[in-house]
Amino acid sequence: MSSADAIRITFLGTGTSQGVPVIACPCEVCHSTDSRDKRLRSSLLIRSRTTTVVIDSGPDFRQQMLREEVLHLDAILFTHEHKDHIAGMDDIRAYNFIQKKPMDIWAEPRVQHALRREFAYVFAEYKYPGIPQVNLHTIVEGEPFRVGDIPFLPLRVMHYRLPITGFRFGDFAYITDAKTLPPATMERLRGTRILILNALRKKHHLTHLTLEEALEIIEKIRPEQAWLTHISHLMGFHRDVEKELPPHVHLAYDGLTLTR
Repeated sequence: MSSADAIRITFLGTGTSQGVPVIACPCEVCHSTDSRDKRLRSSLLIRSRTTTVVIDSGPDFRQQMLREEVLHLDAILFTHEHKDHIAGMDDIRAYNFIQKKPMDIWAEPRVQHALRREFAYVFAEYKYPGIPQVNLHTIVEGEPFRVGDIPFLPLRVMHYRLPITGFRFGDFAYITDAKTLPPATMERLRGTRILILNALRKKHHLTHLTLEEALEIIEKIRPEQAWLTHISHLMGFHRDVEKELPPHVHLAYDGLTLTR
């Protein structure tokens, strides 16, 4: 890929629904002074030469946009409807004002229904002045779409019984909140150079991949690099877990930027 076609990603957040530190938690990880142990809710910033996209706008969306100085945003892609992935959508109002147009929102029909419910005022017939403005676009599993000059391929994964949308784009693939990856998705991930995959903790969890389970999937896909995200305080200290991983696998952390 030439420098003109390069895609740059930044981890806006790498934490779970509670973030790290967790409110009122006395554990050592939550009181760590290592900045890599401070995790906002999981979200990804994707930038090409002409296009800027965010995957998921959780409760920390405003803080993340300010931290990364995102002055223009073309679209938000939603993986699913849980609050830690959609709660910050109201803050697109700033981009509406600056860019003088609605924000393009990409989501499956079920997720669009949840957005209409959670942000009913955005979709009301009579709209209050200054509310967010959106253009909804429908994601269909397995059907590619483009935002500006970035092509996306939606990938189905399962969050226990809840369908989740992952994405493959350029040399990257991004999957969060998965517990299982269907065979068709495993096949579509073949050849991915940089795989981003959730890994909640080391102990079993009903709806999220554990560290061991994530490593098993990485071994089957064999990307050049793998970065783990959606990490709980129960995973342990960043510095300690990093030492346990294969050379091509790493824990992501907030603010980390990769270019390919």
